Amino acid sequence: MSLNQKQRTINSEISVTGVGLHTGNKVTLTFKPAPENHGYKFKRIDLPGQPIIDADVDNVSDTSRSTTLTQNGASVSTTEHVLAALVGCEIDNVMIELDALEVPILDGSAIEFVKALDSAGTKKQDAEREYYSIPHNIHYSEEDRKVEMVAMPLDDYRFTCMVDYNSPVLGSQHATITSITEFKEEIAQCRTFVFLHELEMLLKHNLIKGGDINNAIVIVDHEIGDQELKDLAKAFNREEIKVAREGILNNIELRYQNEPARHKLLDMIGDLALIGTPIKGHIMAARPGHSANVAFAKKIKAAIKKDKKKKIQHLYDPTVKPLYDIVDIMNILPHRQPFLFIDKILELTKTYVVGVKNVTINEEFFKGHFPGAPVMPGVVQIEAMAQTGGILVLSTVPDPSNYLTYFLKIDKVRFRAQVLPGDTIIFRCDLMEPIRRGIAQMKGVGMVGDKVVMEAEMMAQITRYKETETPE
Repeated sequence: MSLNQKQRTINSEISVTGVGLHTGNKVTLTFKPAPENHGYKFKRIDLPGQPIIDADVDNVSDTSRSTTLTQNGASVSTTEHVLAALVGCEIDNVMIELDALEVPILDGSAIEFVKALDSAGTKKQDAEREYYSIPHNIHYSEEDRKVEMVAMPLDDYRFTCMVDYNSPVLGSQHATITSITEFKEEIAQCRTFVFLHELEMLLKHNLIKGGDINNAIVIVDHEIGDQELKDLAKAFNREEIKVAREGILNNIELRYQNEPARHKLLDMIGDLALIGTPIKGHIMAARPGHSANVAFAKKIKAAIKKDKKKKIQHLYDPTVKPLYDIVDIMNILPHRQPFLFIDKILELTKTYVVGVKNVTINEEFFKGHFPGAPVMPGVVQIEAMAQTGGILVLSTVPDPSNYLTYFLKIDKVRFRAQVLPGDTIIFRCDLMEPIRRGIAQMKGVGMVGDKVVMEAEMMAQITRYKETETPE
C-alpha cells in the first residue's frame, strides 16, 4: 500500500488523562493541531515559560527505563508510546502539551492515544511529506548485548522485530508489520512487559509509583511463594494476585501470543520517530531496547543529514530562465546599488530558495579589496546570502515591499575558497525550522561550480517598515 504524500495534523485538540508510571503523578496530555513542517513537540505547561521540547533524538537524556527528552531546561519522559501512536496514525505535525514530567502510562500500550487521535480526526495540509528513502543498508550492533539492527532499502515502511530473553515463558518471539497502515490493528494495543525480578527491584526502590498489574505484563521468571504473592498484591492494592498458566501475573490474558515482541516493535517505532523524518525502508531488529533504538536513530539521522547536504550542493544551471529577475527582486527587497548583491532567483519553495550572484570587476568593493588582487569580501558573501534568504522569508508575507529583514545572529560561518571576478555564486538557503513570530533561522551554502565556497547559519527578523526606525 502506498504511503500518504501530504503532511497531516489533527482537526481539533483532544486530551488524555492518566498517571505517570514512575512518579505516580496524575497527568493530562493534550494533542493540539500544528502547522506544516512543525513535527512533534512537547510543551511543559506546568513549568514557568511553558518550555518546548523537540521530539529529536539529539535531545534524548536518558534511556534507562524509558526514553526521556530534555531541552530548554525541561524534560519529558516515557515518550515512546505516544510517538509511536502519532507515527502509526500517520500524523506529522502536533503539539503535545503536558502538565507533568511523564507521559501517562494508561494501559501500557499506545491504543488509548490512537483512539484519542482518531476521535480528533486528521486533515491534510498543503505541504508534501518528505520521506527519507533508505539508500543502502545502515547497520547498528552491540556485540556484548547481541543487538543487531539494520535499515534496508524498500519503497514502503516495513518492520521486523525479534526478541530472545532466554526465558522459558517468552522464549524467542518475532513480530512483523509489512506497512505502517497495520500499526493500529496489529501493534497499538500491545502492552509493555517486565520480568518479575525487575518489577520487585523497581518496587523496592519506589520507582514505579504509577505501576499497576493492568498496565504491564509481568513475566514470572523464578519460583514464587505465597508470601511473595501477598506482598505483590499489597503493593498493587489487590486482594489477590496469582500466576497464570502462561507464567504471567494476575491471569492477564495476552492480546497476542507474541505480545511482548509486538510491544518491542511499538517501542522502536516510537523511538525512531525521534529521527524527525518519516522513512521508507525495511527495519530489522534483534533484541532492541531504548538505548540501542536511540543509537540506531542517531545513525540514521546522520545519514539523512549527510544526504541532505549532498542534495543541497547539487549543481544548478545559472543560465536557465530565472523565477525572478533583477526587476522582480527589487520589487521585493529594499536594497539598491551599490548594496544589492543578488541578480536572479532560480527556485523558491516554502522551505528553501536558490539565488545567483554574478561577480564582476565593476563591483565597488574591488577598488579596495584588494588592489591588484581582487577577492570578494567574506562579509559581502554573507550579505548576498542573506539577501537570498530575504526573498524566502519575505515570500511569507502578503506585501513584502512593506517589510524589512534584519540580522539577529550569524553562526557557523565557513569560507572554503576565494571568490574572484568572473565567478558566479549560487546560494541556497534552507529554513532550519518553521518561521515563528517573524523569526527565521536558515542554513545557507554558497557554491561556485561544484565547489562549496562558503556556508553559514543565519537568524533574521521580519519587521514592517512603519514599525522600524529609518534603516541605516
